[in-house]
Amino acid sequence: MAEYSPMMQHYLKTKEEYKDCILFYRLGDFYEMFFDDALVVSKELELTLTGKDCGQAERAPMCGIPFHAAETYLNRLVANGHKVAICEQVEDPKQAKGIVKREVIRIVTPGTNLNTQALDETKNNYLMSIVYLGEKIGVSIADFSTGDYFVTELSSGSELIDEINKFVPSEIITNEYFSMSGIDLTAVNDKLGITMSTLDSWYFDEDTCIKKLLTHFKVGVLDGLGLKDYTAGTIAAGALLLYLYEMQKGSVDHITSIVPYTTGKYMLIDSSSRRNLELVETMREKQKKGSLLWVLDKTKTAMGARALRSMIEQPLINKEDILKRQAGIEECNNRAIDREEIREYLNPVYDLERIMTKISCKSANPRDLIAFRNSLEMLPYIKKLIGTMESDLFAECFANLDDLADIYSLISSAIVEEPPITIREAGIIKEGFSKEADELRRAKTEGKEWLAQLEAREKEATGIKNLKVKYNKVFGYYLEVTNSFKNLVPADWVRKQTLTNAERYTTDELKKLEDVILGAEDKLCSLEYDLFNEVRDSIAAEVRRIKSTARAIAEIDVYTALSVVAQQYNYVKPAINEKGIIDIKNGRHPVVEKMIRNDMFVANNTYLDNAKNRISIITGPNMAGKSTYMRQTALIVLMAQIGSFVPAQEANIGIVDRIFTRVGASDDLASGQSTFMVEMTEVANILRNATPKSLLILDEIGRGTSTFDGLSIAWAVVEYIANTKLLGAKTLFATHYHELTELEGTLDGVNNYCIAVKENGDDIVFLRKIIKGGADKSYGIQVAKLAGVPDTVIERAKELVADLSDADISLKARDIAQYSKKQEKLVDSYKKVDDLEVKQMSLFDTVNNDDIIEDIKALDISNMTPIDALNTLYKLQGRVKNRW
Repeated sequence: MAEYSPMMQHYLKTKEEYKDCILFYRLGDFYEMFFDDALVVSKELELTLTGKDCGQAERAPMCGIPFHAAETYLNRLVANGHKVAICEQVEDPKQAKGIVKREVIRIVTPGTNLNTQALDETKNNYLMSIVYLGEKIGVSIADFSTGDYFVTELSSGSELIDEINKFVPSEIITNEYFSMSGIDLTAVNDKLGITMSTLDSWYFDEDTCIKKLLTHFKVGVLDGLGLKDYTAGTIAAGALLLYLYEMQKGSVDHITSIVPYTTGKYMLIDSSSRRNLELVETMREKQKKGSLLWVLDKTKTAMGARALRSMIEQPLINKEDILKRQAGIEECNNRAIDREEIREYLNPVYDLERIMTKISCKSANPRDLIAFRNSLEMLPYIKKLIGTMESDLFAECFANLDDLADIYSLISSAIVEEPPITIREAGIIKEGFSKEADELRRAKTEGKEWLAQLEAREKEATGIKNLKVKYNKVFGYYLEVTNSFKNLVPADWVRKQTLTNAERYTTDELKKLEDVILGAEDKLCSLEYDLFNEVRDSIAAEVRRIKSTARAIAEIDVYTALSVVAQQYNYVKPAINEKGIIDIKNGRHPVVEKMIRNDMFVANNTYLDNAKNRISIITGPNMAGKSTYMRQTALIVLMAQIGSFVPAQEANIGIVDRIFTRVGASDDLASGQSTFMVEMTEVANILRNATPKSLLILDEIGRGTSTFDGLSIAWAVVEYIANTKLLGAKTLFATHYHELTELEGTLDGVNNYCIAVKENGDDIVFLRKIIKGGADKSYGIQVAKLAGVPDTVIERAKELVADLSDADISLKARDIAQYSKKQEKLVDSYKKVDDLEVKQMSLFDTVNNDDIIEDIKALDISNMTPIDALNTLYKLQGRVKNRW
């Protein structure tokens, strides 16, 4: 069999080194793909599949893309989860002997892509490294496009899933041992579209990881990085850094710091609660509009938008930090004119963080530098205004904000106003920056004039009247003298060629002009390329100053934006307490009030504490506003803990450590979970992970199963939460089981509230107002009528509801409530699994045989309908069996 061609041999050798990547192999003006790569790429990008002679009998499958348009195709492949290795020509084809030398210059993955067209400027593009070491899970997260770099340690799979949902990385890398952890990330990865891969063990070698971290940050010991107590985290961080170096094939100098953190520093919001509260996107459309972020995001810069998103996803639990943010926003409110001037200056500021990353990674083009310069032009004005502010928040911003005047001056003096996109073209460097470049530029434009001047000078100096400066490709530029004037030729002229009737000469000056003119364009391109790289490298050397300034700009942008929101939407500064009191006067849902006319939204009060007002049982019909009311309470608490002002007339917010929500009905068919199973899974997560300092939002617990089972579950859940020895968390509990209103007065801390409804015959009007007391019915038929259910169905439902009245269930609920109040050992029965059956029996065994006999005697059988008889018999049988 014939051997592969030399080019194909090199391709196959390179492909062997990057088996898990699609290889973009540069051939002339195209990136070519062969064999399996060509089959995959042609299908995914809808490219024509061709073939190429490769030295074998059969042609190799091939497809290609123009190198100047490669980023568009590359982004599509990476977005679909592929890794792409870029194999570039690393020598000038004109100077190459044999095959042009090629090397893989970088590998692009979902978590390392720097192309701005592929990234959402308002959100971070995180890469996550996970290391499982048995008892500890090390986690490190980095946004390569901005240089953010974090590390932490976790102790359980549920905590890991919470972190994944918080950061939503585009790519996750793990060690091989993670597959033995029993932690299944398949569902969360599929739902979030995360690319996940297991790396070779050498990435996670502890000594290698430590050495890489120390070398990169130029420190002697881990203590200097704050990683002394993060054994698993250090390995995760080191592996992530090694991976970035491997992907980039070069420097990652824009990562200048690593931030260790503990999950206890921020409010914990699990994935279900993030989804139910619609913090950054809506549940159904997955769009920003309709989310809390949509309401609050009035930022002017991409950096500010990302910072605000991060704040919403990680509310604070430290009172002093919250108060510091509030003070900054309040100062902006009080100085609205200065605030608006600052925002005007922020408007032209580009994404300093991501441009800085491109500069550090040597991928920034001349236009990126002009955008960078235009941004820097605003900094002195912003710094001057910030310097007049008095709050601690803006004092820190002022200290961290460098006006970067030297960098602005460098770019202004070096780069023309409208440079080309590519750095291989001439026309980048401004006149006056480089004397050599200026001469080459003049050589291009003034070469003919220089030759004419030389010719005139030599004519006058020698007296040769017909002297001509001429050019041909063989001899270049020369002085031509006819034979009649040969005797006047100076001695220092050098003869180049003899003709029949003339002689051709050259001089030192002409040689210099020739060198300048003939090589001017090529030399100018090469020189401008080198000068541009020097400018770019000079800027890259100031990465720490620039990153500090970028962070300060992001913070200024966020707090001025939150100030605008507060004043535009009539928000108030909430008081912050650590006593567990949540007292909201005339609170409003921040999103719903923006989706409807402001004057139509009905505001409501909320009061919860750790004593007599821990749990609010909220009853009322569907569509009356129960879910809106509960969600608005959670959002107001969350907004207060990010430091924002809140939509209310007055608010005093007790800091909560966690917010849990169970709202709405949904199933997860992909993992085989029904609506009720999803509901119970979320309830189990809440009851196991909530603390007395948590805020629980529970809506319609138990509605996914039979009435008896559902009511029993809802009842037991309320008892569990209400018991301070078991949980004792502040809770809003909406339900259609109005039997649960019997718990007020029997369980400490439980109070009844309902949605006010105005009845007009069979019609109802929702007043959207929360009032004290419980609803006596659910108005389900009236709501069905409002929804447009046919009248025939409505009338039949009225007949059936009369026959199937659950009045006896309410009576039974009262009996159980009274009995439950007498159970002093209820906590012990919950804690002992062996006693579970006894507890269940004792909870419902509240009648004796004599009671049943008396009820049978009292039956009026002659006036009972068949369905009445069946219902009565069923109830009696249930009582005999100690059931409902």
